[in-house]
Amino acid sequence: MPAQSAPRQTGLIGGQIASRRLRLLVLSLAVLVAISLLSRLPAWSLLELRSFDYLSTVDDPRPPPGGPVIVAIDEPSLADINAQWPWPRSLHAELISQLRAAGARVIGLDIIMAEPSNPDNDAAIAKAVGPDVVLAGDETLIETPQASQLIRATPLPALTEAGAVTGIASIDLSGDGIFRRIPGYEDGFAAMLAKASGAATETLPAGQLIQSFGPARSYPTVSYYQALDPKGLLPPDYFKDRIVLVGLSLQNAPEIDKGGVDAFATPYTVHTGKLVSGVEIQATIYDNIRSGLSIREARLPTVAVCILISVLLAAATVWRSTGWLTIVTSAAALLAFAAVSFAGIRLAHIFVSPLGPTVAYVSVVFGQAAFDFAEERRNKRQITRAFAQYISPDLVKRLSSDPTQLKLGGERRTLSVLFSDVRGFTTIAETLKDDPEQLTGLINRLLTPLSDVVMDHGGTIDKYMGDCIMAFWNAPLDDPDHALHAVRASLAMQAAISRLNGQLEREAAALGRKPHVLKMGVGINTGECIVGNMGSTRRFDYSCLGDSVNLASRLEGASKNYGVALLLGEETARLVSDTYIAVELDRIIVKGRTVPSPVFTVVHKADAGALTAHQTFIDAKYAGTLAPSDPVFDKLAADIPELAGYYAIVRDALAADGKE
Repeated sequence: MPAQSAPRQTGLIGGQIASRRLRLLVLSLAVLVAISLLSRLPAWSLLELRSFDYLSTVDDPRPPPGGPVIVAIDEPSLADINAQWPWPRSLHAELISQLRAAGARVIGLDIIMAEPSNPDNDAAIAKAVGPDVVLAGDETLIETPQASQLIRATPLPALTEAGAVTGIASIDLSGDGIFRRIPGYEDGFAAMLAKASGAATETLPAGQLIQSFGPARSYPTVSYYQALDPKGLLPPDYFKDRIVLVGLSLQNAPEIDKGGVDAFATPYTVHTGKLVSGVEIQATIYDNIRSGLSIREARLPTVAVCILISVLLAAATVWRSTGWLTIVTSAAALLAFAAVSFAGIRLAHIFVSPLGPTVAYVSVVFGQAAFDFAEERRNKRQITRAFAQYISPDLVKRLSSDPTQLKLGGERRTLSVLFSDVRGFTTIAETLKDDPEQLTGLINRLLTPLSDVVMDHGGTIDKYMGDCIMAFWNAPLDDPDHALHAVRASLAMQAAISRLNGQLEREAAALGRKPHVLKMGVGINTGECIVGNMGSTRRFDYSCLGDSVNLASRLEGASKNYGVALLLGEETARLVSDTYIAVELDRIIVKGRTVPSPVFTVVHKADAGALTAHQTFIDAKYAGTLAPSDPVFDKLAADIPELAGYYAIVRDALAADGKE
């Protein structure tokens, strides 16, 4: 192999690697820019919040111990009390008295009492309330084309004058209609409950994320009618020293697509599809305030660092290559992002969205994988284009599907090498020297079927040398029967020449001229060769060289000296002897060798007696005991007609030497 081939191959591979890594760097930077732009979109924020929904509820957290008890205005209570809603406020007054008597520490009524009702009922509720009672207020923003108006509805002045505390029960919903954040009210309902209970709490910034505690009815809940008679219908001390919240809470939580009265979607809705009552949401807010469980969102620098780390990890994953291992590594990385985000929620009460790192990682990994796939397809097309001219379509497909079978750069292999040449073509070319178009057409008509035969039999065409074809088998793909395929191809080439001669004869007869009769000699030898990219740094071919190649060329040239169309080397003859009748003709000395090499040809019909007689003839030929008058010449010519020309050549040579 030429010395410059290896440096060129190394330089080519190095250039491909450098180009790939530069492309990976550009891709990584593009992903960082793209995510920084995408993160400004409202839809991106909603996707991050949806990831929070799953991560904050994946371990199904339950309400902290000692939390609120819910007194539900539900279907059983509506049926038992049998009064039109809204119920008379005197009934709520009785409930407050019963709860206070049962030991409730703070009572929160998530019921708006902003408008006067029956005076006696209003007086009853005013008498019942006190500093241990928190009444719900409401704040509504009404927007019109002309202006935006904020309307706050608070309990009747008589109730607050009696000592009741007001807490705004309005909540803020995200853009997708899900409740996730601490309401932005200093006098929020849950905050006032915590203050009235004397719980040690810290002021939570509005907008922090809420930790949800299960689906609807996760908090201890009793029906309103039961709370009116706690001694008779509930366990002893059920309400003792507890925070009690009263509000609408349907027995069966309404589904999200049907809506509901004072019911909202929460992070758990993604699992259950059910809404959660407003009074349970207030209990959740209270527990977040009381236990300090709310979750703050990571600041932009932290998120940016996480995304940058994700991009670097992705680049490291695909730095060398992409494949099945890339998928496994990517799956592990994405799980790790989710696990780190979950750990941040649980251990540090901080939410670092896994969306940015996940999208960044996937974009870099699968973007590079797409580039690699395109590059692989391009390489396959190059292989297809390069080898489609030399080898059969089936071999091209095999190379394209598994390029590892192609080892470029030079390797030592055992090949069967074929040389074919048209005898007397120089004379034909001289005849047609004034008609180059006809000469070119004749060469093309000759080489096309011969090339098709080679490729149909799995051979690789090395080169064309005028009317000569050089081909070999067992490279670039393995072919265990390479010698057999080469011999079959040579016989098929002879048949193709016969068909072409028939066409030329008919065409010449139609034109009234003498036809050009084509005859071909073929030499095939099997042996160890060097095969690979041969040539210069600017141009090279996939070719082979070695002693065995030289012998194959010598066999082709010598075939006419033995009156046969095909000459085989010794190893080729041995490998095909189970399929074809290979008979020895002579021993020749190849340039560069001192030991004669036996040469063989193939005959189609010969019985055992004739073959034995032929071998005796060859032994006598080597021993120099043959004479031109020996009757064996005529007998063998009759027994093996395919070698009649060979026997005549040997006899004539003996006669010319004057042997008798």
